[in-house]
Amino acid sequence: MSHPAITLPRLIAHRGLSARAPENTLSAVRAAHAADCRWVELDVQLLGDGTPVIWHDATVKRCSDGRARLNDLDLPRARRLDVGGWFGDEFRGERIATLSEMLGLIDALGLGLNLELKVNRGRSAAALVEEAIPAALDRLSSERLIVSSFNAEALFCARDLAPAARLALGALFEGIPDDWRQRCEALEIYSVHADWKRLSRRGALAVSEAGYPLLCYTANDPAAFAHQWDWGVSSVISDDPTCFEGHLPHDA
Repeated sequence: MSHPAITLPRLIAHRGLSARAPENTLSAVRAAHAADCRWVELDVQLLGDGTPVIWHDATVKRCSDGRARLNDLDLPRARRLDVGGWFGDEFRGERIATLSEMLGLIDALGLGLNLELKVNRGRSAAALVEEAIPAALDRLSSERLIVSSFNAEALFCARDLAPAARLALGALFEGIPDDWRQRCEALEIYSVHADWKRLSRRGALAVSEAGYPLLCYTANDPAAFAHQWDWGVSSVISDDPTCFEGHLPHDA
């Protein structure tokens, strides 16, 4: 099976450099670039009017000065939200980023992107894929893009839009299930993404020995994570990748 020739770094910034800037914002991605991160992980979902935006939750309560469900907002209303002040005064006035804006920034900075298709309850996986995938493929080279999701329908829809040679897909799991390989083969998956706290040595070695890059989220304690590098982990997705400096395997 042919996949894009992706060179994954050992460290990927989770929702941008979310330890130092409000998650999933343009500021967080600029902060990641300033900290010499080469790849970022971000979430995409749709507003009620169908606009794809970089956002994680089903509501805006946690990361803005509003309280609405994302599905109840159109772009003008979403743009009125302050999505930075909750994190710190220096980010007050930050606005929600559209996928188009974010792709433009990532392209300009020369970063790689792990884009998670976030399908919250009651939302259409197919509609999200139709808006997000063509835009991402149009803006970024295949070598700088992985599209991941927990949602099987989203991954199947994405694969229908682009073959494995054009689009790298990542299968997101919490713990790696017994049938992980069947699921990955059905979708021509490029990489497996797992919760590092639920990862077993046996599961990790099975994935790496089968030739799949293994990405672990969201590790912020390099000492606690250290032994998992020996299990064949390819990359860590961290809120603060800089904390891993001096804690990487010797081949990094």
